[in-house]
Amino acid sequence: MRRWFVLQLVSFLGLAGCQISAAEKLNIVFILADDLGWGEVGCYGQQKIPTPNLDRLAAQGMRFTQHYSGAPVCAPSRCVLMTGKHLGHAEVRGNQQAQVKFPEFTEGQYPLSSQAVTIAQVFQQAGYATGAMGKWGLGPVGSTGDPNRKGFDLFFGYNCQAVAHSFYPPHLWRNAEKITINAKPVPGHHRQPEGTVTIDDWLGKTYAPKLMIEEAEKFIAAKAGRPFFLYLPFIEPHVAIHPPRASIEKFPATWDAEPYRGENGYLPHPRPRAGYAAMIHDLDGYVGRVMTALDRAGVADRTLVIFTSDNGSTHEGRPDSRFHVGGADPKFFHSTAGLRGYKGSVYEGGLRVPMIARLPGRIAAGTVNDTPGYFADWFPTLCAAAGLDQPAGLDGESLWPVLTGARPAPDPRKPMVWVFPEYQGQVAVRLGDFKIVRQRLNTQQPGAWEVYDLSRDRAEANDLASTRVDLIRQAEEVLRREVSDNAAFPLQIPGVTPAAP
Repeated sequence: MRRWFVLQLVSFLGLAGCQISAAEKLNIVFILADDLGWGEVGCYGQQKIPTPNLDRLAAQGMRFTQHYSGAPVCAPSRCVLMTGKHLGHAEVRGNQQAQVKFPEFTEGQYPLSSQAVTIAQVFQQAGYATGAMGKWGLGPVGSTGDPNRKGFDLFFGYNCQAVAHSFYPPHLWRNAEKITINAKPVPGHHRQPEGTVTIDDWLGKTYAPKLMIEEAEKFIAAKAGRPFFLYLPFIEPHVAIHPPRASIEKFPATWDAEPYRGENGYLPHPRPRAGYAAMIHDLDGYVGRVMTALDRAGVADRTLVIFTSDNGSTHEGRPDSRFHVGGADPKFFHSTAGLRGYKGSVYEGGLRVPMIARLPGRIAAGTVNDTPGYFADWFPTLCAAAGLDQPAGLDGESLWPVLTGARPAPDPRKPMVWVFPEYQGQVAVRLGDFKIVRQRLNTQQPGAWEVYDLSRDRAEANDLASTRVDLIRQAEEVLRREVSDNAAFPLQIPGVTPAAP
């Protein structure tokens, strides 16, 4: 009798444990900044722009020092993130407008195909509620890359990256519904060579970021009773510099001795440094609001929160202007923290990004990790975290054992690959601590191979190509194996024949 009772008790406890586990599945919130540099967050060394919520997130979780985006610009980076395929295999490898190949669409970028499988689709099929609020960039509404066709129950925000150049746009999308938010929208581009530049000339009625963060808060409150996957690709600090006046006035007037007049694209601004800082500070505020919403819903302790950026800080523009594109001033803010290059470059400043992960009880608080990883790793990582089977053919490696302390790092990890046909054509391969780079592949005079030892030279100042021909040959072999043809985004790599699709 006693043995029977013990067996029944064990059976009951085991069943109860399963029921608790099923009722408390891990939620995922993935927050993606837009063009946020590696050094633009307080916990990464930023001195001028306060980011208390991100710093708190890092204190409660793990901060990575060698995490990389999927690409040095928006759309291909998001493609790598969503599909788990690096740029050698990704369908989208540049910021091409959909209309170039699909003239029936008037906005949006080159779409994911119907065959592409996204993280959101896997979570949706597993019974998760799925939502995305922010900027999509992977296919127009009605295309094969429509976010509703790629796993999101609810999409709210900008479908098109070009529309997202304005923070007071004519419309946003709620799934397939185009919602007018500004009868008098503000354009994202203008030049003012002369006269007084004012803030009020470029303010509209309805500020799109306000609507998107409110939608995210509503989603968390509404879906707290079931597991959810929430993707928040916010638009800050991508130019145009367009924050509300109240945000700008938090920063010193002495920062800005001269206005930005739009000579490097996007909108003019009388206080470009203060305006840029305001966008990052506002972004930090959205992170705080997300965490408050999770606390209020009672799910913060069983929600994996990831914060990162789609690429590095805003690149240089015309040489006759002291401003970068859109009036940004990364030198003033030390935005790359000494890394070489900016957005659009496969050097470290274009690819290395902040990354913070928080999950109480699983990810040790206040830890710093130098394990190399990149966007292709998130698909297998999130599947492992949630206990879901990952699709075959992913390029990345799961960082879940690293996040949870089960092992220090993948050993050895797969090479990390970037194949970027835009900005004159560029490739990069990371092999262990070494980065092998080649530039200007779409020009009449392609650049030579460059080799950098990132363990000693994260600024990529000392080219070792003349003494490390062995690494160049290894990189070429990786590219032969890992780069498939892509007719929409072609790139010829001298000496490397692409693999069959």
